[in-house]
Amino acid sequence: MSGFQQARIELGMQLRQLREGSRLSGKELAERLGWQASKVSRIENARQTAAADDIAAWGRAVGAAPEVVEELVERLEGLLERQDSWRQRHRSGLAALQEDIRDMEARTTLFRVFEPGVVIGLLQTTEYARSIFTRIKRLYNAPDEVDAAIRVRMQRQEILYDQRRRFRFVLPEAVLRYRLAPLDVMRGQLDRLLAVTALPNVEFGIVPFTAPLPSALLNGFWIYDRDHVAVPTRTRDLILRDPEDVAFYERAFDEFCEVAAFREDARAVIVQVLEDLSGQSEE
Repeated sequence: MSGFQQARIELGMQLRQLREGSRLSGKELAERLGWQASKVSRIENARQTAAADDIAAWGRAVGAAPEVVEELVERLEGLLERQDSWRQRHRSGLAALQEDIRDMEARTTLFRVFEPGVVIGLLQTTEYARSIFTRIKRLYNAPDEVDAAIRVRMQRQEILYDQRRRFRFVLPEAVLRYRLAPLDVMRGQLDRLLAVTALPNVEFGIVPFTAPLPSALLNGFWIYDRDHVAVPTRTRDLILRDPEDVAFYERAFDEFCEVAAFREDARAVIVQVLEDLSGQSEE
């Protein structure tokens, strides 16, 4: 077991002890916090990493002493220092990682995402996601939880229909053509993107091959409100909170938006790729 997962187990056990000491069931605690009962269970059983705000709210709900809550938050900070290793995170389970991302998304109202290598997770079809998770499992030797991870990823997509939230997604045209899944799956994925472009709270942009690039397409990034930026690499998942870092990625995102095709122009690119794929066969 990884050090990251062991630390998460210990944190979950301590939170469970606080809850039991206050004679609250998991369901009762969830009601006090305004959470789904499953979130309490996931945190206590080390299937989701609590946020600092979660721990503070938990502590208030069970009447824990401030110094106890402070100690738990410090433990969390130590845990998060280990969490940035993708190998460690995937060893704790593909589904657990998806739960962590979903919880982060629940606290966000404005999403700005640039992804140069793969269709963004919130926009993936089930079968496209299966192809991606299968590759991740092999690359990181993650536990065999592909079906569970897909289920959580599909649940995450429900947030797209929350009109209180805004989404701005940008992909290069190449992502639509990369053969990360069989042709029939790719066609279905492109149909899904066409449907997403019709959502009123979603702006979907494609950087065409013919567009002048403002910078090299080195890595993807997710900007959560103006609070922080997630920058995944092959071995590290960087979480950047410094205002200067956030501002840097905001500028980078705006530059890609300036050369991207949106609305009907974006749909025209997708339709053209669909037509091109229709003339291809599996090899």
